[in-house]
Amino acid sequence: MQYCKICVMPDTRPGIKFKDGICYPCLNFQRRKSINWKARWKELEKLVTKYRGSKGNDYDCIVTVSSGKDSHYQVYTIKERLKMNPLLLSIDNWSWTKTGIKNKENIQERFGCDMLTLTLNRQAAKKMLKKGLEYNLIPTWYWDRAVYSYPLQIAIKFQIPLIIYGENINYEYGGGQAEETPNALDQINNDVVKPTPWKVWLDKNISMKDLNPLIYPVEKEIKKARLNPIYLSYFEPWDGYKHFQLAKKLGFKSLEKEWVRKGLPENYEQIDTVGYNVHSWLKFPKFGHQHNTDILAQWVRSKRISRKKAVELVKKNEHVLDKRMLKDFVEFIGITEKKFWSIVDKFANKNILEKKQGMWRLKPAVITALEKGGKVRQI
Repeated sequence: MQYCKICVMPDTRPGIKFKDGICYPCLNFQRRKSINWKARWKELEKLVTKYRGSKGNDYDCIVTVSSGKDSHYQVYTIKERLKMNPLLLSIDNWSWTKTGIKNKENIQERFGCDMLTLTLNRQAAKKMLKKGLEYNLIPTWYWDRAVYSYPLQIAIKFQIPLIIYGENINYEYGGGQAEETPNALDQINNDVVKPTPWKVWLDKNISMKDLNPLIYPVEKEIKKARLNPIYLSYFEPWDGYKHFQLAKKLGFKSLEKEWVRKGLPENYEQIDTVGYNVHSWLKFPKFGHQHNTDILAQWVRSKRISRKKAVELVKKNEHVLDKRMLKDFVEFIGITEKKFWSIVDKFANKNILEKKQGMWRLKPAVITALEKGGKVRQI
């Protein structure tokens, strides 16, 4: 195990690569300086011109959204800057924060767009989240798979070829599919939704009918519909914090007045739901990092904080799981917190973690590597 010497990301993140002690996301961030972003923007303008008004009064494109600050940026860019007529497409949450509800209302009212929201089968969802937790600490596989698959299903049914996503997660943050490309067709393989056989999920209570929103169209269907899913992050430098600053001007609200989430350094990322973020924390017992590190690594790259400060925040918060998040999660899937922690214990990576006062923590040798920005020498 080793840590990037620029940011605080470890090489245990699935699929991430390092070169000379530096993670690829940091290298990719440095490459931004050599990119002609004006030319990229013109490329985007040329691309959308092909679709703008091509169907008369019908939708020009689909924009996949939540109610977050990135979604505000995406819709602002597509609707107001590029003058497109988008259909907004979202996957509903099983629970909402009050702030999230207000932000969802704002994104519709501020931009004047139609929004199609899929509310997943709650009976199936509860069973699937529990199965995912017990199978490999991937409870939201069901939700995330729908996020990647359902927009393409709708694009085919509604005959809307252009689908606009936000960032290329693997390129921006690290992963196996780390090629810089505007084409988002391959994002189903980005390891957010780990390849898992259908037979893992199917039983007498779960059939393929229950999983229909999760089925990714086959190549023949995609070609016939001439689908063109793209990453907006290819055309403009992606910056969540700058999106937050823009979104605030557009009416977006942070969680500041509703809820201080334990273990996280900010109040504006993935704030529309309560228990969903348990899945982000579950990376910690397996890989020794979670959403806290993801955000801090981005801040270090963009020089919002020093690496030294980020290290201190990792040491302080990486093991912490917010109690409200956990309560919402276990109540939805119908297990006790005791059962949850017993499942976590089964998957805890004992090579890099140790238990202290009943909580899994990074081992001293791992913390030393974090501080120095290098390899773990002795565990």
